[in-house]
Amino acid sequence: MSASENEGLLTRLGIPGLVDVHTHFMPQNVLDKVWAYFDAVGPLTGVEWPITYREEEERRLALLRGFGAVAFTAMLYPHKPGMAAWLNSWAADFAARTPDCLHTATLFPEPGVDAYVHQALDAGARVFKVHLQVGDFDPNDSALDAVWGTLADSATPSSCTAAPGPARELHGPRAHGAAARPPPPAAGDRRPHGDARVRRLPRPGPAPRGRPPRHHHGLHRLQRADGALPQGERKRLLDLGDRILLGSDFPNIPYPYAHQLHALERLGLGDDWLRRVLYENGAAMFHVKP
Repeated sequence: MSASENEGLLTRLGIPGLVDVHTHFMPQNVLDKVWAYFDAVGPLTGVEWPITYREEEERRLALLRGFGAVAFTAMLYPHKPGMAAWLNSWAADFAARTPDCLHTATLFPEPGVDAYVHQALDAGARVFKVHLQVGDFDPNDSALDAVWGTLADSATPSSCTAAPGPARELHGPRAHGAAARPPPPAAGDRRPHGDARVRRLPRPGPAPRGRPPRHHHGLHRLQRADGALPQGERKRLLDLGDRILLGSDFPNIPYPYAHQLHALERLGLGDDWLRRVLYENGAAMFHVKP
């Protein structure tokens, strides 16, 4: 499915474009390190992970818009203290010069996190990226007590990554233990409300350790929906149809962007489901106007 075929799909569904809630834009020196991580995956796992869209920033923006994206994020994340506020400053500038980007921010459990999270929200941040693997931290860290309440009270979504990546060896020692679990679904003054979080919906296959409960009330990001659906997954995806958002992981994918749209279509869950996942759910969540 090419970019022109994407347009045909969008026309058939009667939607103005795609709302892609998981795309990566970040300072080039940081992105270079992310790409180096994926370059190292092949020798470790025996499965190569070539970056399909290893392009300069303006070219990546043009490609994403050409694929039909009318709103997208700039997911970025720190791996150490003292980095998140700087990333948020870059992201604010990026959002200011990129009107179709949903202003994205991030955080880390460290002194001052409350202040820079408030600062990011005041600057217009609309979604936060929380990467437990890369940051190697527990979402229940006491340094984040007030932050979760702030995000919940402001109804600001947070995209939480806690599932295993393509190479476990490259993550911190807590990334696959109990301490790296996603924030629990219960609401409270130290945890985000369920509706304020976006988690990756696992691809078809065995259930990973961090899989959301069947009746979890948060929103889910559907990524790389290839392969046959296990028994029961079809009904689950249909039941969650109003809570699933498209998240491509562009540009850090080892296949063409259109592959994911084609895979979603091949699930055979119907045009109404596709319409909600590709555009309507994200547009409603982030108040995207046609």
